Amino acid sequence: MDQVALLLVLLLGAVVTVPLGERFDLPAPVLMTLIGAGVAFLPFAPTVDIPPEFILPLVLPPLLYAAVQRTSWRQFTAHVRPILLLAVALVFVTTAAVAAVAQFIVPGLPLAAAVALGALVAPPDPVAATAVAGRLGLPRRLVSILEGEGLFNDVTAIVLYHIAIAAAVSGTFSWPGAAGALVLSAVVAVVVGLALGWLSNKLMGFLGDATLQVGLSLMVPFVSYVLAEELHGSGVLAVLTTALFLAEHTADADDVMGRLAGTTFWEIIDILVTGVAFGLIGLELHNVFGTEDGRLPVLLGWGALITAVVVGVRLLWLLPATWLAKQLHTRRDYDEDIPVSWRETVVMWWSGMRGVASVSLALAIPLTTDQGEPFPARAEIVFIAFVVILSTLVVQGLTLPWLVRRLGVRADADAERELEHSLAVRAARAARHRLREIEEVEELPEDISERLLRGSYEVGARISPDIIEEDRREWYTRRIERGRTVRRIQREMMSAARHEVLAARSEPGADPEVVDRVLRHLDVRSLR
Repeated sequence: MDQVALLLVLLLGAVVTVPLGERFDLPAPVLMTLIGAGVAFLPFAPTVDIPPEFILPLVLPPLLYAAVQRTSWRQFTAHVRPILLLAVALVFVTTAAVAAVAQFIVPGLPLAAAVALGALVAPPDPVAATAVAGRLGLPRRLVSILEGEGLFNDVTAIVLYHIAIAAAVSGTFSWPGAAGALVLSAVVAVVVGLALGWLSNKLMGFLGDATLQVGLSLMVPFVSYVLAEELHGSGVLAVLTTALFLAEHTADADDVMGRLAGTTFWEIIDILVTGVAFGLIGLELHNVFGTEDGRLPVLLGWGALITAVVVGVRLLWLLPATWLAKQLHTRRDYDEDIPVSWRETVVMWWSGMRGVASVSLALAIPLTTDQGEPFPARAEIVFIAFVVILSTLVVQGLTLPWLVRRLGVRADADAERELEHSLAVRAARAARHRLREIEEVEELPEDISERLLRGSYEVGARISPDIIEEDRREWYTRRIERGRTVRRIQREMMSAARHEVLAARSEPGADPEVVDRVLRHLDVRSLR
């Protein structure tokens, strides 16, 4: 099995694990990690030969960009305090705690190397968090906080990691220099992200065609990451800034084709890249565990202790942080939902799985220092990191669905239905208001006007039947059912038309380009 075949296996696994995870109520990233580990220990499996410095820029940009498509700047600002307490403060606290314990248990481990270990295991993985939390039916506020934490904690951790690695490699460290590098990295990233977001928005408007816009959107996160890194900024923060800018400024309500194409494309990218990334984690386990046979019990003990520190610090931090966020919320008039129950706090605690970023940072540790000496305790750091990643990803990932069910933490279905009802009412009112505006400038026949008015009610009724008055609900329900029957028959008619046109592709003298053009016209009509 060569590298290309291995990649194809991972891509196939990425697709297959999605329905398997839904069927067995297991997170797809965890299943992919286990599949990767199983493949890695096969006797004919090749050694993974991907330069570690390529993993982060190839995997994180598209995954972060796809994750931002599911959130918004308003959602982030609504939960900014708990997100910052987790994505910034908790990363610093976890890094410090891990560094202190690692220095104590690993003989001769320098402080800078210990901080590097703490930084690379500190951030919960944004991909694992969103993949697991999104499918468990958790309260929306909880999912928003976990997504926000996962998106922004990599920024803090990666900057800390680079500062620690630079100190370990050079043998010197300056607090003012480190603080300056942190500020410069953030400023450069935000400037690059905003500039590229503005430019990309203009280019998308210029391109017009949905296919070209989707193609441009694929390049944007990579360009943002690489450009920021070249200018000594945070590539992760630049990608997030660009994605948030585009999410707020490219929302065209009438761009139906662009929205459908873009959403489908990024869902596919998200599934494939997530699967490959977590499959690589499993594949790397064979390499890491196979090089330390002689000291395996000692290293496993160190890894278990660091894992306990990582998991324990998160719980000890969440308890006062949640209380503080609640106090700030009650004292100020902010429209913000804070998870205050102990059940939600426990779920947040157990959702701190490590993943792609931690693996990439561990493998990217230099082999030597500037003096040509081996990087201090590199093998031990990488081994401990993988124990933490595997323990949190597999143990927490597999048990989180059970824990959520056991604690009864679920989304507020009534609140979601209320919001859905409110949006249905607003949609119907907007449609009627626009109809009245048109009738003021155009003279419509009475039957057409009446038909359009009924259609404005149906706009909202199809979303939420509760908006219809009680005495007319049964009549509208029958009408909607008749409409569904008509649309079902229309779909079958259009399907027959598409099959007929598609069959012409194999007929002599039929130009495939013309056939595809007619088929595309039928496809577009089917979407209406």
